[in-house]
Amino acid sequence: MRGRLWLIVAGGAGAVTVFVAGCSGGVGALRSAEAATVTITPANGSGKVRPDAPIEVKVADGTLEEVTVTGGDVRIDGTLSEDRTSWKSARPLVPGTSYTVTVRARNGDGKSTASTSTFTTLKPARTFGIADVTPNVKGEKVGVGMPIIVRFNRPVSDKAAVERALEVKAEKPVEGAWRWIDSTQVIYRPKEFWEPYQKVYFTARLAGVQAAKGVWGTEDSSYTMQIGAKQITTGNINKHHATVYRDGKKLRTMPFSAGNGTTREYTTTSGIHLLMEKGNPVKMTAPGRKKGDPGWYEQMVNYAIRISNSGEYFHSAPWSVGAQGRANVSHGCINLSPEDARWYYGIHQRGDVVKLTGTSRKLEWNNGWGFWQLSFEEWKKGSALH
Repeated sequence: MRGRLWLIVAGGAGAVTVFVAGCSGGVGALRSAEAATVTITPANGSGKVRPDAPIEVKVADGTLEEVTVTGGDVRIDGTLSEDRTSWKSARPLVPGTSYTVTVRARNGDGKSTASTSTFTTLKPARTFGIADVTPNVKGEKVGVGMPIIVRFNRPVSDKAAVERALEVKAEKPVEGAWRWIDSTQVIYRPKEFWEPYQKVYFTARLAGVQAAKGVWGTEDSSYTMQIGAKQITTGNINKHHATVYRDGKKLRTMPFSAGNGTTREYTTTSGIHLLMEKGNPVKMTAPGRKKGDPGWYEQMVNYAIRISNSGEYFHSAPWSVGAQGRANVSHGCINLSPEDARWYYGIHQRGDVVKLTGTSRKLEWNNGWGFWQLSFEEWKKGSALH
């Protein structure tokens, strides 16, 4: 008897099923050729599919040989079960995208068959993404204390879903965690300082992630952070000297004059600071005061490096050279000689560590980049996943 092949397509909401059977002889041959049944979800022709709904492929009376997903700019991989009877996509889909799933299965007689499902994901009314990442300057080398600061362009209400899509990998791995500052900003910090001289890779797989009701991510993005030398500055404010180390070796000791301590405002903070941005020159003004108010001042300073958001800098102060190394006379900044300030400015890396001691005013963890003021256990409490 001539062999036959029947192809019967049956579909319902959410699935397409393909039955394949073959024969080469009489009734006995038909019985020995088990049918292979392939089910693909979402079904062929489906529209407005949720991006966070997985693609699932199942086969009965056979095994899956190959599953491919085409469509969009983001690669969709998946996981095949050990017995090769099921496959599931490993990440969300891109909103507003047409996908085609192509499956090749093999039945009990070793005969192969192909089946497909083409569907479209929903087009979101609103989208969200990354507005800014710090650091993100091409070619920049940063210090071992540098955090990864991510700011989104819309408020995030499902912080756990977004955080699960964020991945940090270092060439020299160390444990780390994210902490949410508010609904638009999340910051990553390792448990210990980064090892120097390595690259850290940050990937945000936000395509298909729902950040808030009706708000979906539409693209992935990736960034590379280059860790430079391990530069750490230590100083006792009451002893008026700071020592700079690079990779454990002393580079220089700098006499300084810190805050005069007459008020809390004029007291330099103790704690673990990070070097932030720098400028030459920078205008210094009395915070919260206007010209004519008691305590008002305005002055341009050279070689200024910020260490907090409460107005603390290392900077050149030629007018107080006589006090440097002997007394604290500033409004809270660390005053250096022009020579030392110029040198320190030149070796500056954002994220370099500054450890200051000697005053009762402690740096707040959210004052500038004071994130190392928190223990790692405290830091992790700000994660949506801990």
